[in-house]
Amino acid sequence: MNIEDPNFQEPRRTISSICVFCGSRHGGNPAYAENARELGRLMAERGIRLVYGGGRVGLMGEVADAVMAGGGEVIGVIPSLLIEKEVEHRGLTQLHEVGSMHERKAMMEQLSDAFIVLPGGYGTLDEACEILTWAQLGLHRKPIGVVNTAGYFDLLNAFLDHALNEDFVSERSRRLLAMETTPAALLDVLLMS
Repeated sequence: MNIEDPNFQEPRRTISSICVFCGSRHGGNPAYAENARELGRLMAERGIRLVYGGGRVGLMGEVADAVMAGGGEVIGVIPSLLIEKEVEHRGLTQLHEVGSMHERKAMMEQLSDAFIVLPGGYGTLDEACEILTWAQLGLHRKPIGVVNTAGYFDLLNAFLDHALNEDFVSERSRRLLAMETTPAALLDVLLMS
């Protein structure tokens, strides 16, 4: 079959590992931790390996613990300087210690087939923006999505629309980031992309 055939469907993307960027704190709304656990449960149920920042605290710990509780694999990537601050998770399938934040992001990108962003602070935003920038530059073609728990990312969504309207972001680049309100809906979107 060729792509000009109206019945042609592109092959479905195989996603065996998803990198999750999220906070090392729980945040102020219990829904953040609930969705982190739900995402972990769904990943384990679907046989998708978690790649993440390697911490056992905050949303990072919640998603990792949920994947492991469901019998899934978890790979952590943590810089030496954060081992004490984030209290590395000692029960993971694998924990990679790297020398810098840059090495951490590069390794997480290499180990992953897709990316999900949960609520978090500066570090989460840094990771999400860098992976989006790499996609914009064509350095990878992996799907990226946000779980917009309790409207946490509404202002980010509005900012990206504003950047599009002000011609700082192209329409193609704006479409690089999927946004859904639940982990299940986002996983479905990423698996279909």
